[in-house]
Amino acid sequence: MEYLQIHFMNNLATYIPNDMEAEKASNGYLMSLLALMVGMPFPIINLLATIIFYFSNRKSTYYVRWHCTQTLVSQLTLLFVNAIGFSWTMSILFGDNLLSNKYIAYIITIFLFNLTEFIVTISAAVKTRKGIHTEWWFWGALTNQLCRPAKEVNSQM
Repeated sequence: MEYLQIHFMNNLATYIPNDMEAEKASNGYLMSLLALMVGMPFPIINLLATIIFYFSNRKSTYYVRWHCTQTLVSQLTLLFVNAIGFSWTMSILFGDNLLSNKYIAYIITIFLFNLTEFIVTISAAVKTRKGIHTEWWFWGALTNQLCRPAKEVNSQM
């Protein structure tokens, strides 16, 4: 197994994970969806669940770590977008702010952004479970910068 990981770790598109790797990587995406359904009104719940799953798999193979990192980066982005909408909504409901066109436009944008991320996450979970490497448009490039193969594996090359 290690030989395969060393040989293919620089090109995840051609790497063929075993069943356990594919399932763990897929579960990273599913964890974010589950947290979304459970903690819908609180944006931090999704991120916390994804962080816990990431840290429980950080010593895993490069394939699993890469997909857990991509999920974590996407959830971090969603946290900022959703937190602004959540605080703005709370300030309208319990504060001095009034309902405005800017607020409605932002809420529609958040809804579309979350819906798109939801669909892409389901697609990534299914493809990853089948062993197909899925790299998202913005987050995939960022994940490539953040997630590197393990140093001890690099020294064997």
